[in-house]
Amino acid sequence: MNLTTGTLCALIGSPGCGKSTFAAHYPDSWRVSLDTYRKLATDSEIDQSATPVAVQIQNLLLDARLARGLSTIVDSTNLHPHVRAGLLARARYWQRPTVAVLFDMPLATVEAQNAGRDRVVPQHVVRELHQLLPTVDQLHGEGFTTVHLASDLTTTGSTR
Repeated sequence: MNLTTGTLCALIGSPGCGKSTFAAHYPDSWRVSLDTYRKLATDSEIDQSATPVAVQIQNLLLDARLARGLSTIVDSTNLHPHVRAGLLARARYWQRPTVAVLFDMPLATVEAQNAGRDRVVPQHVVRELHQLLPTVDQLHGEGFTTVHLASDLTTTGSTR
């Protein structure tokens, strides 16, 4: 998937669905991730008590990148509408296009992938978050310029 320069791309999906694997096909500098900032703040990606400071770091970096017209991939679950609204507001402020990639994987696939990760999220949490997946129409209604289904995208070859 090619991104227009300056695009904010929000990856949307439950833990274990492949968001970080997808993001790894793009330059590291493009990626902002709450897991990374939680780890930097606490030495643990899963320490949810660090989420408020992680969000502050993410927002600071989002503004810095969007102000400069740099493409940015938000590699977090982004499953709650208020979180997506905040991302969209930042993109609007900086007059940047928005793309959502919806990881529409079946729950059984997500659970299997999650079980095989180094950092396994509890199954009940994965199930709860998977139920929050928005629809393509919902994402368009929220204001995303373009919405892709991850199941339709190929992550092989050049994605830049």
